[in-house]
Amino acid sequence: MHVARLARLDLNDEEVELFTAQLRTVLDHAEDVAALDLSHLEPSSHPIAFENVLRPDEVRPSLDREEVLAAAPDVEDHRFRVPRIVGEAP
Repeated sequence: MHVARLARLDLNDEEVELFTAQLRTVLDHAEDVAALDLSHLEPSSHPIAFENVLRPDEVRPSLDREEVLAAAPDVEDHRFRVPRIVGEAP
């Protein structure tokens, strides 16, 4: 009941019994994991080793701004013009 109050949960007695049993199961499992000897393993942030398959970033010439804007459906002040968002001030 103490944990439920800390979490500001309004639980009835039946729910308290159910969740107490479930929380005990989770905590027992956490104790089992904590008891494992993992000293031979290196710490990792991911359970499976993986490599970045993306290409490295390389500086390349970009598209010509005027050419891109010429293909746009609507341009204003050298920028793409898009419809106004509903409720936004003009």
